[in-house]
Amino acid sequence: MGGAGLGRRAFVTLAARTLVGAGALALARPEAVRGREPDPIAFKGEETFERLLALARERAWSELPIGERIGAVGMALRRTPYVAATLELYDDREVCSINLQSLDCVTFFEGALAFARMLRRGGRTPEALLAEVSFTRYRGGQLTDYASRLHYLSDWFVDNDRKGVVRLITRELPGATRFSKRVSFMSTHPEAYRQLKANADLVRKISAVEAQISARELEYVPKAKVADVQPLLMTGDIVGITTAIGGLDCAHAGLCYRDAGSVPRFLHASTTRHAVVVDDDLATYLLRVSTHTGIMVARPLEVP
Repeated sequence: MGGAGLGRRAFVTLAARTLVGAGALALARPEAVRGREPDPIAFKGEETFERLLALARERAWSELPIGERIGAVGMALRRTPYVAATLELYDDREVCSINLQSLDCVTFFEGALAFARMLRRGGRTPEALLAEVSFTRYRGGQLTDYASRLHYLSDWFVDNDRKGVVRLITRELPGATRFSKRVSFMSTHPEAYRQLKANADLVRKISAVEAQISARELEYVPKAKVADVQPLLMTGDIVGITTAIGGLDCAHAGLCYRDAGSVPRFLHASTTRHAVVVDDDLATYLLRVSTHTGIMVARPLEVP
């Protein structure tokens, strides 16, 4: 996800390069791919899927609140290797896919969220997980083409707030201020994206989406204010890391996870540590990267 200023793949592509994607929509059942035969290469990681199901049964994850369920799944995915661009399967079409063997920062939190939602519905199959991912990954819950994927993280936040998946809580946090960056990275760097490189019409579609995103009034919490915000964050909150890099909204993402001492740690797929890890508290983590400017936060909502 390019962050909401960094297209979903820009989100991944740029990170890899610089550090070495209404009310009626709250229909709550993601039926987009349910019952449809999945693409043969759309699901990888069957052993991980079965391991997560076994842990869910053993530890009664389905009885936990949504944030705690997401945190439990995320912690169980620690040490999964970081690999970018696992969603880019074809030049000529978009396919909803999941790869639990290799995760980037977006597919990590997306997968943990989808698995937690699936458990509450009682789903226990790869098709059920694909249905959840499709609902959250695509605009309005509908996959049409590459441009329907929510490549920018702020766009993901807004669309999933409309669908009733999360509540964007940034503006409620102390120190929140207007986020005024324009997004353009994907349309100005089409050579970095497999499908955009192959299809000029998709570049025009992405450019139109970027204009809509840039026109929105959003908020972020500047890096210097994050320490004051941390006491209000909960396990399972989805955190977008805003960036100073031109054309991008967010350059990284992950989850808040409160450890045994209630310290709000950053649980994420790390490009520098090459795996899913539990990092420092969020404020300390942000200080380590000069281009990180602050955070946006979305709180997951329980499935109906």
